[in-house]
Amino acid sequence: MKLPVSAVRATDRLDVVRVSAGPARRGEPMTGEVTARWEGAEAAGALTLIGKLPTAQQTLCGFAPGWGVRAYGGDTAAPPLFEAAFCYGCDEAWLWGPAVPEHLGRQQFDSGSPTPSTFCCASVRRRG
Repeated sequence: MKLPVSAVRATDRLDVVRVSAGPARRGEPMTGEVTARWEGAEAAGALTLIGKLPTAQQTLCGFAPGWGVRAYGGDTAAPPLFEAAFCYGCDEAWLWGPAVPEHLGRQQFDSGSPTPSTFCCASVRRRG
């Protein structure tokens, strides 16, 4: 999976979101509980895992993401550098934010590969 390089470099904090609603369209906010907050090396490691997600063939399910991430820079009051929502039904991720070029906005990923399992297990392990 391709992530916006400049935003990845600038990310200091990554929030993992258990998506409860939306986004209905790419670029709209996703709502849900923040289940994990990773900073520094932990955030960088998670972004490395996301970047290693292999691509997959597109399937259609209507895009109902269960998990997402919000990447923040050093200014905690600023909006996210980018957000990404992951649908494991159609293996599609939507990315948006000021640092996301249009061609990276929609991507397929292989949810059957070990990388998504590692990422989800890490987010669940850090809950509560």
